[in-house]
Amino acid sequence: MKSLPSLIVFDLDFTLWDCGGLWVDCTSPPYSRDSKGRIFDSFRREMRLYPDVPNILDEVEASGCPKAIASRTEQPSWARNLLDLMDCRQRFDFEEIFPSSKVAHFGNLHKSTGIPYTEMLFFDDENRNIVEVGELGVKCVEVRRGIDRAAFERGMAFF
Repeated sequence: MKSLPSLIVFDLDFTLWDCGGLWVDCTSPPYSRDSKGRIFDSFRREMRLYPDVPNILDEVEASGCPKAIASRTEQPSWARNLLDLMDCRQRFDFEEIFPSSKVAHFGNLHKSTGIPYTEMLFFDDENRNIVEVGELGVKCVEVRRGIDRAAFERGMAFF
């Protein structure tokens, strides 16, 4: 039987979502949802989860493994607002969304969960975050154009 990480952590910008090609703190609220369920900022840039994200989150939930967000943004309230609009904020057990190093995010996650770094899995699009967090002992996967099934499987292969 395959083992699982004790905590799976996701970055937001360019990992779970695309905010019209921008980081969330470069978008222009207020955000709105149209009749088709699409979400836009005030300049009509579409904010969307990457296509494989809902299925990946479903799979992680079915496994019982807790999920967390670690996002370095100057606008935490905007990120939380988008998570709410995308109906996925409640899918995460822990949130670390504030402007600081990912090492601080993971320090808080370790402190609040008691989970050793070596039992955590992290997905992010920025190499600097992968390097810094990896030095803590966290298993890390760098994603290029948002998380997809292949990147998720690469991460799960650590366990």
